[in-house]
Amino acid sequence: MSTDRDSLLKHDQRFFDALVAGDHGLLDGLLSDDFILVGLQDGAVADKRIVLDLVASGALRFPGIDAFPDEAIVRVIGNVGIVVGRTGMNVTNPDGTTYSAGSRYTHVYTADSPGAWRLASAQGTAIRP
Repeated sequence: MSTDRDSLLKHDQRFFDALVAGDHGLLDGLLSDDFILVGLQDGAVADKRIVLDLVASGALRFPGIDAFPDEAIVRVIGNVGIVVGRTGMNVTNPDGTTYSAGSRYTHVYTADSPGAWRLASAQGTAIRP
């Protein structure tokens, strides 16, 4: 299990790093074709194409994301990996508004082959002070 945990947490960090860097190509490879994101602030649902377009255009930017992998709960069930973790993030929305938030998130990964994880679903919940 620790190998799966390490692998999934590494994929999580690569996802966060790709968002901060605005790296469209890396994100494209990390996300499954049927990826769905449920937004932290308003619960809006966005598919892979929408997320990639927003990141590529610079309309959606993440100036900083701090992850806390030591707190993460990681489970593997068959070829599905689930990571429940915590972040602190700074976000610039498409309309130019910015916000900072702490969140608890759930990431669901699927494996094409052992260790070949791709992020299929991401949902965040704001942690209220």
